[in-house]
Amino acid sequence: MPQHFNQRFSPAVLQRAASVRVFFFDIDGVFTDGGLLFTETGETIKRFNTLDGHGIKLLQQGGVVPVVITGRDSAPLRKRLSALGVEHAYFGTEDKGPAATDALQRLQLEWSQAAAMGDDWPDLPVMRRVALACAPANAHPEVQAVAHYSTQAMGGHGAVREACDLVLQAVGAYDRLLGAYQQ
Repeated sequence: MPQHFNQRFSPAVLQRAASVRVFFFDIDGVFTDGGLLFTETGETIKRFNTLDGHGIKLLQQGGVVPVVITGRDSAPLRKRLSALGVEHAYFGTEDKGPAATDALQRLQLEWSQAAAMGDDWPDLPVMRRVALACAPANAHPEVQAVAHYSTQAMGGHGAVREACDLVLQAVGAYDRLLGAYQQ
């Protein structure tokens, strides 16, 4: 497998990721920096990174299904996920294990075909069961300890893209997808 600019994933991590067909993601602290901004009317505002968004699109093109499982729900979040083509999402879900189990059943996949990325304790039940557990650089230490791979990037600043690139390399789709941009 060729080495890519600034993306040297260990052979052991790539091997763990080779069977991944579904990737579970938390939102706050993973897709975002974990900060919450509130308007005067109490509406929550979140900032999303376009690198992460493109990573989700590439993941789908590479044959891996992204699934969001988040404890929060909002119209802007739903709009962002819709724009990214994410068809499987569980909102307002504090107990993430049952949601992940439901998604696997719906997709007819097994835990051994799953990856997960989270940053805090509610993500641990899913991260402990998947083939590949990822955490952003600024994840809680208990989550870092469970992760097979911790990104160099922080949540909300390209961590999702880094994890997507890892899986895309492991499943053999990275070079094909990159090639479309090198013509």
